[in-house]
Amino acid sequence: MFTVRLFNLERFMADVRSLQRRWRLWRAGAVWGVKAFGWAVQAALETHGTDPQPEKRLSSFAYGGQAVIEGVMMRGQYVAAISVRNPKGTIVTKEIPLKAALYRGRMAKLPFLRGLVMLWDALVLGTSALMWSADVALEEEEDVEFSFEGAAGVGLVLVSVALMLGLFVAIPAAASHAVKDVTGLDSRLAADVIEGVVKLGMLVGYIWLISHMNDVKRLFGYHGAEHKTINAYEAGAELTPENVSAYPIQHPRCGTAFLLTVVFISVAVHILTGRPDGVIALVLARIGLIFPIAGISYEIIRFTSKHLDNPIVRQIVRPNLALQHLTTRQPDLTMIEVGIASLERVLEAERAGVAVPQTRVTEIPAAVQPLGD
Repeated sequence: MFTVRLFNLERFMADVRSLQRRWRLWRAGAVWGVKAFGWAVQAALETHGTDPQPEKRLSSFAYGGQAVIEGVMMRGQYVAAISVRNPKGTIVTKEIPLKAALYRGRMAKLPFLRGLVMLWDALVLGTSALMWSADVALEEEEDVEFSFEGAAGVGLVLVSVALMLGLFVAIPAAASHAVKDVTGLDSRLAADVIEGVVKLGMLVGYIWLISHMNDVKRLFGYHGAEHKTINAYEAGAELTPENVSAYPIQHPRCGTAFLLTVVFISVAVHILTGRPDGVIALVLARIGLIFPIAGISYEIIRFTSKHLDNPIVRQIVRPNLALQHLTTRQPDLTMIEVGIASLERVLEAERAGVAVPQTRVTEIPAAVQPLGD
């Protein structure tokens, strides 16, 4: 029997929407890959920030976090809490117990090494937070059968790392090598400086470019909500969306500051360690120096965060704060509410002085409802 299968426009449009959602999430993942070191180090830093009203804080521990898809992750001494607003408008929070030996043990007190170990763990934690937030963002989307677990998650991480290495290691190194060959430049010092300038241009240019994408604007909005929430807490303010919204959108411990510091420290380290001949050898040498440079940069950010009352230090961190104008957006009250929900779960563990026994997920109704599209 001959049958005619009619074109199903509704199903076709659902497939298109599915592809659009997947692309937005992958694009957000690519953005995270470039900022991975920066956001992770912000979550890992255990420095003492400025504290106008220290008696109102639970401890001298400096809380950090990162923006995720439609949410915020906050990290304390005992737990990391990821709060995400799902399609129903409610706030879903996942609490992850942190490794005591890593965050509160001897390893966390060894200069340079502590930065590398905690940075690696924070990268893993940041990846997990991003994947989970993506799955929550897809919740109850009947036309989407997609998860960032398994191969999809691994693929996203590999693409993100490759993008980061390509943009900020391979291209600057190759560009400086090409300039040296074309111009006949005989100064390795000048070549290293050129490489640093190209790297800085790539960093600022890339952040400026992606900051104009609508999805990234929301991601940066949650980044701003995270900053405002921590600033309000460190000032001893009551954590309500209205109160928190009045606080600054910049924060001296932001991971963006780490990225900029890495660029400047890399120039100094490259000058001191020499410049191999050949572009392939040069790129491989630069990749090998990533973690030592990260360790040094970690300690510098840690030091400056502890001495913000010093006028010289304040001048040093001005470029770091200026760059945050590109990586943050003014959040609305719904974004701030999510940031508060995340920090409050972390503070509950701080008050108890112990981590949750195992990972747990809870859902609460939101007091501030998102505006309709």
